[in-house]
Amino acid sequence: MTELDRRQRERYKRNLLVDGFGPAAQNRLLRSRILVIGLGGLGSPAALYLAAAGVGTVGLADGDTVELSNLQRQLLHDHNDIGKAKTASAAQKIASLNGDINVACHGRIEDKGAMETLVAGYDFIVEATDNFPSKYLINEACITQQIPFSHAGISEFGGQTMTVVPGQSACYACIFGVPSRADGLEPSQEGVIGAAAGILGSIQAAEALKYLTGTGELLINTLLCCDARTMSFRKIALKRQQNCPVCSGTR
Repeated sequence: MTELDRRQRERYKRNLLVDGFGPAAQNRLLRSRILVIGLGGLGSPAALYLAAAGVGTVGLADGDTVELSNLQRQLLHDHNDIGKAKTASAAQKIASLNGDINVACHGRIEDKGAMETLVAGYDFIVEATDNFPSKYLINEACITQQIPFSHAGISEFGGQTMTVVPGQSACYACIFGVPSRADGLEPSQEGVIGAAAGILGSIQAAEALKYLTGTGELLINTLLCCDARTMSFRKIALKRQQNCPVCSGTR
């Protein structure tokens, strides 16, 4: 284990004071690679907290540009970023937050083979997309490459999240099924309260940090549902489907 230098001990002091965390866990973070796919309402808080925590390489994947309507909830971007690629905007904010980490930018990935190649280069994936085709594509790629990931979805004042560890837990397809082409899956146009996205994105960051450091209990085989209108949380037990067309062959 590489000893943390004086500056790192000061920067990550509050991490190091967490019971059961310490220098060993911080070193694991500094050597880790996390990919955030989707740099919107969920990906913004997730990427910021992961960068602040000291994850060594933060990958950023998104093919969109910043629009005015994004600024209500997507805290990686500001008014000066309108029209700019979200990856460029996000990379700039993360670099200003923690210049010691590496940032890797990736555009939109719509091909299964390309997605599999991309996720294989990371230790953990934060699936923070706003459309079902991307969610299914990421799930399949991560299952194929045996890369754990955090899923989340948001709508209005709430949403849900779960963590998938291939071979150990239910995957996205186990819970939500596999859509037919007739389902017409399009990007979400529902209303979203920014703070609700912040809650779910922050939970995704926490799941990634727990996985990488081996601390706490992950949301595997568990769907955590949040309703910020009543500030209530509910856990739903999940189970792998033996006939799941995506993960039934994994162990």
